[in-house]
Amino acid sequence: MDTRTTPERLREATRRTVRHARLPSGPPLRPTRRAWRFDALVALVLGIATVYYGIDNAGNVVVREIAPGVVIAIPRPSGPGGLAFMVTLAVIASGALAVRRRYPLAVLCVVTAATLATPQSVLRLTFYAFIIAVYSAAVYSPYRVATLAALPVSIVLVGTSGNPVTPIVPNEYIALLILVPMAVAAVGLRTWKLRTDEGRTRLSALEREQAEALRRAVEHERARIARELHDVVTHNVSVMIIQAGAARKIMKSSPEEAAEALLAVEAGGRAAMTELRHVMGLLTMTDEGEGTDGGADLADAAVELAPQPGLDQLETLVGRVRDSGLPVALTVTGPPRPLPPGLELAAYRVVQEALTNTVKHASGATAAVTVEYGPERLRVEVTDTGGRPGAGAGSGRGLIGLRERLSVYDGTLKTGRRLTGGYRVEALIPLETP
Repeated sequence: MDTRTTPERLREATRRTVRHARLPSGPPLRPTRRAWRFDALVALVLGIATVYYGIDNAGNVVVREIAPGVVIAIPRPSGPGGLAFMVTLAVIASGALAVRRRYPLAVLCVVTAATLATPQSVLRLTFYAFIIAVYSAAVYSPYRVATLAALPVSIVLVGTSGNPVTPIVPNEYIALLILVPMAVAAVGLRTWKLRTDEGRTRLSALEREQAEALRRAVEHERARIARELHDVVTHNVSVMIIQAGAARKIMKSSPEEAAEALLAVEAGGRAAMTELRHVMGLLTMTDEGEGTDGGADLADAAVELAPQPGLDQLETLVGRVRDSGLPVALTVTGPPRPLPPGLELAAYRVVQEALTNTVKHASGATAAVTVEYGPERLRVEVTDTGGRPGAGAGSGRGLIGLRERLSVYDGTLKTGRRLTGGYRVEALIPLETP
């Protein structure tokens, strides 16, 4: 329960407001060279115009009708002292605009003080600079609370400073005051259109670059798999061809030697199959040159795959992952039915790759595997709850390889982060209607 009195609460609220007013809502603006040059040009042009105005009107008397039948005469500063005073005010108010983007609140304070010190009869010396300073503070100041407090104060002070008149624009300048804002608006609209077109062009180029990078990654993955398969199979198949040709030639004259040659062919075939499974396991389980202790069991299991695994071996795979320290739940829905071996292998690899990524990149997470046999498609989903990221980041080649594998069966792979945390991998593979 708050036991403070009302004055104490008001003082606390005031201190909190002042403290928040001193905090910027964002980093200060860093004007570009072009912006610096533009502001300096504005300050120079306005300074020359106001200084000329002060010199030209020194010692004059302004007669204005402030109401029907009420006419007043307002003398303007005269003499060397009055002239120096007007020039000083014009230079201070206009010169401060050169840093209006970098220090907008400070410029507003300086120009407001100069406007309040300006005599009633020569208010044009600082009034236009005051308008620009108010605009600059509203647009560029990172201190939003302080700005919202300073702007009304400055406007009220200038509006109630006792000046009975406001600057009157001569008739010959009316057209200029209409045309200049129109020109500025046209230039701004053109600049905005050019920047929008440039942004659209850059976005299109970026999309093309990303598509090209993805295409190159897919081609690289295919070429890598082809090289590995070529290196593994070529030697054994070449030996098998030679041994089979020799056995054919000596089959009738030397049956015993032919039998030995056929045994060599059989041994070569078994070696080729073993090494082929070894390479496929390496390609789908780990990236080139990478490996972690958490995924060692899975990699070793992939090396020993014989024969090719299917969905009936998911329980064994999940058991090995549990043994590595990752809690995994396996759910199978729908009536299981025989599927093509290649399709089952693709689904198995999806689970294998997803669980391996969880072990490597989400330490401390829990995972869930769902296999859904539908009438027209097989759905395989692997999710995890997220955990501590492991050392290093994956290259994404494993997922690219899975997409290529699934595309053979017109399947699709969806991956991404979950709204509740963690990661999700989902494969959808069409099935022939039984």
